[in-house]
Amino acid sequence: MKIYALAMSSVAVIALASGLAVIPAAAAKMDVTVGMQLEPPNLDPTGGAAAAIDEVVYANVFEGLTRFGPDGAVLPDLAQSWEISEDGLVYIFKLQSGVTFHDGSTFDAEDVKFSLDRARADESTNAQKALFAGIASVDVVDPMTVKVTLSKPNGSFLFNMAWGDAIMVAPETAADNATNPVGTGPFRFSEWVKGDHVDLVRNPNYWGAAVSLDKVTFKFISDPTAAFAAMMAGDLDAYPNFPAPENLTQFEADPRFQVLIGSTEGETILAMNNKKPPLDNIKVREAISHAIDRQAIIDGAMFGYGTPIGTHFAPHNPAYVDLTAQSAFDPDKSRALLADAGVKDLTLSLKLPPPSYARRGGEIIAAQLRDIGITTEITNVEWAQWLSDVFKAKNFDLTVISHTEPLDINIYARDDYYFQYADPDFKAIMAELDNSTDPARRTELLQAAQKKIADDYVNVYLFELAKAGVADAKLKGLWLNSPTQATDMTGVHWEE
Repeated sequence: MKIYALAMSSVAVIALASGLAVIPAAAAKMDVTVGMQLEPPNLDPTGGAAAAIDEVVYANVFEGLTRFGPDGAVLPDLAQSWEISEDGLVYIFKLQSGVTFHDGSTFDAEDVKFSLDRARADESTNAQKALFAGIASVDVVDPMTVKVTLSKPNGSFLFNMAWGDAIMVAPETAADNATNPVGTGPFRFSEWVKGDHVDLVRNPNYWGAAVSLDKVTFKFISDPTAAFAAMMAGDLDAYPNFPAPENLTQFEADPRFQVLIGSTEGETILAMNNKKPPLDNIKVREAISHAIDRQAIIDGAMFGYGTPIGTHFAPHNPAYVDLTAQSAFDPDKSRALLADAGVKDLTLSLKLPPPSYARRGGEIIAAQLRDIGITTEITNVEWAQWLSDVFKAKNFDLTVISHTEPLDINIYARDDYYFQYADPDFKAIMAELDNSTDPARRTELLQAAQKKIADDYVNVYLFELAKAGVADAKLKGLWLNSPTQATDMTGVHWEE
């Protein structure tokens, strides 16, 4: 340091002697402030269904045995490699060495056993507990090796282990992860100011490649107008899921910004309570489906951003079947179906969570349903209220929501899921899918599943949510697409 100071002093003397001013080089920016519309209810991916949880902590704070890459590929993470038995029942995971949790404790096979056993336990509160139902046992072979035995083959097992709900936790800290998350990731939790922001800072003891950023702040700005103002003022460096698509053209015209348009796993649906009369009548559900003009919702609520869908499946997936014609906009058919069902003067509740696709889309849907004689009573609910009243208590008729979990058509096989379908024939398709590892057969089964829920008009399938993000033009490494619910900051850096 003294040598550096002397050298600088010499440069300064020469510069002054020649009449030149000395201008210190600007320090490279090492922090990023990211906008989010929804504040997570907690910070534990194993203890909540809200996408906002993973958007903050997935890959940043917490890691799993495997993980999703930006293209949706399943990659090694805390498991550096694995072997699968010929019968597909046994997975031997070799773990990364030198991994520690943020509190300094060592990560090893005992933590893997604890995490998986905890997720699949009877008392588990994991929102995706079904991911772990096929695990028969988890055994520690040695500190760096874990043996997972399945009760039956599951071609999706490595995929399932990449979900945020399957992250690895430590027995010493797991109970407090909701408010003080302790993971193994490249960032560690620093601060949560409720209603305002969460701060993450660089983990200096990270086992893998070091990140470029010293600090990431997730700033919660739910109002689209405020989000636009914050971006324009430079208070935010990025808003990966920008809530006001009508403003994107303004950002595109401003050289300070970049607009990132990609795809998501977000099937946006008008969900219907299949066990609540008269929605337990397929004719009523079909009538509602034909009353909805998808493109009008995409244009009116999303300003043209979104891809129409006719089933609960992402159009970019190779197994996708375009079934939009099966529930094409046809109000006359809707009226005839309601008459066949003996239903008239129908009033249904429509509960709308905060995202603009729901609030704006819900108003358009209400007008379309009014045209076929269905009155809707709209209630705007906050995210926590939606989770408790709709998702858990099933106290609703209709709701608009985007399901952003990857390849999540299996939710329709769950006995007590909030739209309450759980058809035996559909469950049989899912059971065979779980048992199959042949790619061609898995495609056939996935397509059969798509057709089944479309035939049963379980929900109204609206559109695949586009990922429309805005960022400072000099910020690099943000994901273009969203193969999972994440704002992965591990590769983000400022352009020099």
